[in-house]
Amino acid sequence: MKLPALAVFSALQLAVANAEVHHRRGNHLNRRQDTTTGSSTLSTTTVEQPPTTSSTSVAPPPPAGTPSTTGLPPAGTTTTSAGAPPAGTTTSSGPVTTPVPGVPTTSTSTSAVATGPPPLATYTGVPPLEQISSGMPTRPAASPTNVYTAGATPPVSGAPTLPTAFVFQANEWPQQDRVPPVDSAEVTAWMKELDGFHIPDLSPTADGSCGGDPAAAAQAAERGWWTCGGHVRSTDIVSCPDKLTWGVSFDDGPSPYTQYLLNYLEEKDLSATFFVVGSRVIERPALVVEEYMQGHEISVHTWSHRPLTSLTTAQVVAELGWTRKAIKRVLGVTPTTMRPPFGDIDDRVRAISLAMGMVPIMWSRTPSGGVFDTNDWRVPAGIVNGTESFRTFETILQNATQMETGFIVLSHDLYETSVDLAVGYTLPHALDFEPKLTLLPIGECIKKPTRDLYLESNTNTSFPFTNSSLGGVDTDGDGQVDVKSGDGGSGSGSGALASFEVSAFGSALVALVGAAFAVML
Repeated sequence: MKLPALAVFSALQLAVANAEVHHRRGNHLNRRQDTTTGSSTLSTTTVEQPPTTSSTSVAPPPPAGTPSTTGLPPAGTTTTSAGAPPAGTTTSSGPVTTPVPGVPTTSTSTSAVATGPPPLATYTGVPPLEQISSGMPTRPAASPTNVYTAGATPPVSGAPTLPTAFVFQANEWPQQDRVPPVDSAEVTAWMKELDGFHIPDLSPTADGSCGGDPAAAAQAAERGWWTCGGHVRSTDIVSCPDKLTWGVSFDDGPSPYTQYLLNYLEEKDLSATFFVVGSRVIERPALVVEEYMQGHEISVHTWSHRPLTSLTTAQVVAELGWTRKAIKRVLGVTPTTMRPPFGDIDDRVRAISLAMGMVPIMWSRTPSGGVFDTNDWRVPAGIVNGTESFRTFETILQNATQMETGFIVLSHDLYETSVDLAVGYTLPHALDFEPKLTLLPIGECIKKPTRDLYLESNTNTSFPFTNSSLGGVDTDGDGQVDVKSGDGGSGSGSGALASFEVSAFGSALVALVGAAFAVML
């Protein structure tokens, strides 16, 4: 088979991180880019129309492999709220579950259906740790602090200016929080990106969980299945190279409470990687713009947040393609990284992601199998409380001190409880931790130039894995290549790639030893 040529990854050199965490934001943004940052224009006028047809606000199910009796909807269900909240609004009813066609479901659930939202909190800040729970009073949602106009220059060298403000048109997008149909013209076009790549002939798992598919679980090592046993390939990003460096990230947003997190990060001069869900991007585009323009990294986290190994190849392409398209429409850039929901990835899903130009980013595990998961998602599920989640994070940091590399932690910004835990407890604890930690977004922590996080500004001629026969990426799915590597969004870049022969995807992927990112370090 043919794959785009990649330089063989040299082993990451380990070093103790001594860099100061607190810097002025202006210096931080200048450090992140390769040339001087242009200015952005602020406006007090609303420039985006949130969807009015969606009635869903999705709470992700537990990681694949978690029993369905935990209190969250099982994989393959969605949590629906009457009246999907546009940016800056709150929901008005409790969760109910609805099965998704084509995705396995289970019939058991021990969670009670709420009859209405918790009462509004009387406090204006983060509640005491012991009060952070699934039933805690809620704060009003926070609207974006700034509104950036079309033509504003982002803090990413070589990236195009912001496009015209996104306006939602229901007929242009799949139903939110459902696996997109695969018979659309867009998916047909995106499937061509797999041409020339060997996609392993692995059957979809039953539901993305080990217990749900014992036969697949028994072959987890051969499949490279992360869910069952933490099996990775060398192209997966699982840690930062420098010891005591935390690659900070948040999944599943943006949500009505993301702005609280953004305000804290700006106050502390921190940046993070946001793995955004496509259905949330078109719902709250102004928040995605706010994240991007404040210097945070944006990455793909699928359209409907389903376990990807449970989907067909075309469905995986649809999940990634529609999210990529939504981000491009809102920001004008195409991410070159992704994170699979629940970390549910195997060699088939991995190959699809790489073929579409997106390198998987996971989170860390200890050698003994300990997972760097804050369990903040378990708090709104009623499985643990805030105190228990914070204790998990304390254990993570203690384990991190024993590692010879840095680490990546799973956290979320979808829930108010997870945002409260982050801004009130986990982030402050990390900033005060001894030995001193360096907090960086994942792209920066792996020493990847910020501009290479997006196809339009990418200067690397060997990444992403764009099929050379197409000459670029058809982000819009209209049958025409609309972006080439490093073309600044003009569609006129070169992006020529060589190719080489390999005999089997799995062994070749391991032999590359992280080649997807080596050329950018």
